[in-house]
Amino acid sequence: MSRVVQVEPITTARALRGPFDYVAPEGAAVGMRLVVPFGHRDVPAVVTAIAEDSEHELADVRRVVEPALPPELVELAFWIADEYCSTPARGLSLMLPPTGVRAKTALWAAAVAPAPAAEADPAAAAEGEVRLNDAQRALLASLPRFTGPDTAALRRLEGRGLVAIESRVVRRAPLNVEVGAVRERPEATAEQQAAIDRIVAAAPGERLLLHGVTGSGKTEVYLRAAERALAAGRTVLVLVPEIGLTPQIVARFAARFGDMVAVLHSQLGAGERFDEWMRLHRGEARVCVGPRSAVFAPLRDLGLVIVDEEHDSSYKHEGDPRYDARGVAERRAATNGAVLLVGSATPRPESIHAIPRLRMPSRVDGQPLPPVRVVDMRAASHALHPSTHDALMAARKAIVLLNRRGWSNFLTCQTCGRAWECPQCDVTLVLHRDQHGMACHHCGHRERIPRACPDCGGISIARHGLGTERLADDLAATGAQVFRLDADVGRGAAVLAAFGAAERGILVGTQMVAKGHDFPDVDLGVVVDADSTLRFPDFRSEERTFALVTQLAGRAGRGTGPTRPQVLVQTMDPEAEAIRFAARHDSDAFLRAELVRRRALRYPPFATLIRVVCGAEAPGAAMATALTIVKALRAGDEPGVQVLGPAALFRLRGRERGQVVVKADERGPAIALVRGVVEAISGDKAHKGVTLSVDVDPQ
Repeated sequence: MSRVVQVEPITTARALRGPFDYVAPEGAAVGMRLVVPFGHRDVPAVVTAIAEDSEHELADVRRVVEPALPPELVELAFWIADEYCSTPARGLSLMLPPTGVRAKTALWAAAVAPAPAAEADPAAAAEGEVRLNDAQRALLASLPRFTGPDTAALRRLEGRGLVAIESRVVRRAPLNVEVGAVRERPEATAEQQAAIDRIVAAAPGERLLLHGVTGSGKTEVYLRAAERALAAGRTVLVLVPEIGLTPQIVARFAARFGDMVAVLHSQLGAGERFDEWMRLHRGEARVCVGPRSAVFAPLRDLGLVIVDEEHDSSYKHEGDPRYDARGVAERRAATNGAVLLVGSATPRPESIHAIPRLRMPSRVDGQPLPPVRVVDMRAASHALHPSTHDALMAARKAIVLLNRRGWSNFLTCQTCGRAWECPQCDVTLVLHRDQHGMACHHCGHRERIPRACPDCGGISIARHGLGTERLADDLAATGAQVFRLDADVGRGAAVLAAFGAAERGILVGTQMVAKGHDFPDVDLGVVVDADSTLRFPDFRSEERTFALVTQLAGRAGRGTGPTRPQVLVQTMDPEAEAIRFAARHDSDAFLRAELVRRRALRYPPFATLIRVVCGAEAPGAAMATALTIVKALRAGDEPGVQVLGPAALFRLRGRERGQVVVKADERGPAIALVRGVVEAISGDKAHKGVTLSVDVDPQ
C-alpha cells in the first residue's frame, strides 16, 4: 500500500503552491476527498496523486469525505487551472458536490404477509389468530410506501409481525416547471434526418455545428442524437445558456427519457443538487441537463456533449477561474471520445471558422421567417414609435425586448446638475420604482429615492432613460396584459408559463426573452433601441447586436394563427450592418463580413485575447501593478504577442482598477507567459493588497 497522498487543499490563495504530502488513508486513490490539517485549521482537500515516499514529515488526514471525485474531473480541474490561468484548488472547487449536505432518509414500510381475511363475526376467529380493524386493513393495503404520519400505527403492525420498516434514502427531486405542452415525438424532416445521420456517423471526438434557423427543430435533433448515444451505452451532457430555459428542455428530455434525466443548476436547493449529483455519480441518471456549471457533472463515459445556443455569452463564468463552459465542454468531449454538438441560429464567428457545419435553413412547420421592418427612431420623441405602439395593441401575443432593466437609467438634479452615483463604483444608480429605491447593478448598493438634492436642496429631480420596469408599466396602463421578465423578477419560469397560458399578452424583458422560448401563438416581436449594444467599446458588439435581433425575430411566427407575424426593430442607426443583415435573416452574409473584419483587426478567431485586471483599495496601487505586468510581459519577448495598456477601469466595489490586454497569434505560449508573470507578481510582497484576475477569451 502507498504511504503518501499528494493533495490540493481547497483554498483561494493564488500564491499557494501545492500539492502537499500527507499520510495515505486506507483505500487512497486519485479523487478521494479529505479534510486535512493545513496551517492552523482543517480544510477540505482532494487527492491528486499517489506517491511511495516523501521528503517531508507527514501529517495524518483528519477524515475521508464521501463521495470521491471521478479521476477525470481531477484532470479537468488541472486543465482549467492551466487554460484559464488559475490554480488547481480553484479548479477543483468547481467539481465538488454541495458541501455540508447528506442524503435524506425516511422510514419505508412494506407488508411481510397478507392481511388475515376479515371475519363476519370477530368472536369466530380462531384462538391466536391476528385480528385487524378496517383502518388497519386499509393501512396494509396502502403499502409499500414511506410511513409519513402513520408511523405509530405501522409500528404497532410491525410489532404484530405484519409489517417490516426500514430506513431508505429519499430523493429530493427538483420541481420541473413545464412551459407549454410537451409535444409528441414528431416525424423528422428531411433536414433534421440529414443532420441526425451525420451526427450518428461522427467519429469519436468529432465536433459539429448545427446551424438551424429559429424553429427548425434543433431540440428534436438533440433528442434523436441522445437516443443513439444512450443506446450505445454512453452518457449525454446537455448545456443551455440560462437557468430560465432549463425547465423547458428538461421537460422535453424527461418526456423522452424519463427518470434517466438529472438537472443541475444553482437555483436548486443544496439537497436537490446533492441528490442529482449523486444520481449522476452512481450512474442512475445518464443524461444531465443544465446551464454553465452542469459542464462539471460527474458523468462517466460521455458519448455526446450538446451545447445549445452556443453563441450566448452567459457560458462565460465571471468568477475565478473565468472558464468558458463551451471550451470545457469541448475538452470533456475530446477526453471521452464523445461527439461535441453545438447549436445556434446565430453561431459565433469562432465556431463558423473552426467547426464543420450542418445546415437547417427551414422551419419544421414550413412557415417562413417573419418579415422584419426597421423603424427609424431618429425623429421619434417617445420610446415606442407610434406604428410600434399600434402594432402592439393589435397583436394577440407580443414579445418586446429592451436590454435595460429598472425604471430609469439615472437621476439628476435640475437645479445644480448632480447625478446620483454609487459610493463604491464609478457608475450612476438605476431607479427601481417597484423596489422603492435606487441600486447599483455592479455591487448591489441601494439607496432610497431622493425627495430633494442633498447638495443644493432642489426638489426638481429628473429621471433619464427607460428600463423594462417602466416600459411594462406604460404598456399595462393601456389595459394590455403585461408580463415582465428580467433579472429583477425572481420567478422567471412562472412568468413564462403564465405568458404561454394567456390568451393575449405582451412579454417585456431584457435579452432573456430572446433565448430559446417556443410560443406558437406569438405574432409580433419588437426590439426597442436595437443599436444600444453597438455603442459598447467591444469588438463583439456587432455580433451581439445581430444575435439579439435575430433571436428575438425567431420568437414570432411559429404557429399558424390568423394574424400575419412581423418583427419591428427600432433603432437610431437604421444603416448599421448588423441590423440590416438581421432584418434580412442573412446570417451567412453577416458572418462572412464579420470574419473579414476580425481578420483585418486581428481579433478572435484569428488571435487570442487575455485580459489581466488589477484591483486595490490603496490609491495608485492597481495601476502600478498593471505597469509592472506590462513590463514583465514585454520582457518575455514572446513572438506574435502584443501587450496593450495599462489602462484605467472604473472603480468597482471601492477598489481602483487597471487592466492589461494581451493579443497573441499563438494561444498556448501566450497563456503560459501570462500565467508565469501573474504567479510571480502574486507572490511578490511589493504588490501586497493588489488582487489579480486573469480572463482568457474575455467576453
